[in-house]
Amino acid sequence: MSFINGDFMLQSNTAKKLYHDYAERMPIIDYHCHLSPRMIAENHRFKNITELFLGGDHYKWRVLRTNGVDEEYITGDAPDYDKFLKFAETLPYSIGNPIFHWTQLELKRYFDIDEILSPKTADMIWEKCNGMLKREDFRAKALIQKSNVHVICTTDDPLDDLKYHKQLHEERFEVKVYPTFRPDKAVEITKPTFLPYMQAMGVASYQNLKEKLVARISFFAENGCRLADHAMESIPFAIGNAEAVFDKVIKGITITEQEQSRPFCLICKQWGLHPIKI
Repeated sequence: MSFINGDFMLQSNTAKKLYHDYAERMPIIDYHCHLSPRMIAENHRFKNITELFLGGDHYKWRVLRTNGVDEEYITGDAPDYDKFLKFAETLPYSIGNPIFHWTQLELKRYFDIDEILSPKTADMIWEKCNGMLKREDFRAKALIQKSNVHVICTTDDPLDDLKYHKQLHEERFEVKVYPTFRPDKAVEITKPTFLPYMQAMGVASYQNLKEKLVARISFFAENGCRLADHAMESIPFAIGNAEAVFDKVIKGITITEQEQSRPFCLICKQWGLHPIKI
């Protein structure tokens, strides 16, 4: 029996009944993902298995980094074949990590490959997958449809014009693709991306920033958005003048760690969210 089979991870009759009689054919409602709306709208054809497997999968990137693989072979400029080989070398060390199971599930379900990805099987898997990726049923939309996906919520920057979501809506693509509001760049005030982002938004004051964000939320809502996604490394709490902190940052003045939380906390309050002290 192959590693991935019809009863994979189902260790009791009850588990098999629940999965095969109820869960197996349920549709996927994906309320958070990093799929590219452009790739979906343009029905992207993947040039090779590296682009499909590793192009945007930060979980696989994390495994590669943990194994000491140089960034050149992860998000760098190394040839795609070399990147795939590095992943094939790394995967056997990830047994016990969900990445190992996910990768073999991907190979089995989409490419009917039972062999475990490793340096010994890498060339065979590279050739077989790349050959199948040339087919029409392996373009972006077909892969989504054969996965029984009904809803996709992408992750989108507030300044995104959402033109690809509009295109998918207008062409009545059978899978619903909705945007998700991800305002990280507007609240990460200590990162070097903050000031250029404020300039791109046309923001000159803290009040102006809140107004702009509320306007973008309305625009997103008009285009089907019902969710927001925030990369919060902690739950911030701060008391003080958020506007004064914002003005300091705009002027290039260094702020304290506590001051860093104030604009974010006030924005959360503006949106009806309430960070608490822990």
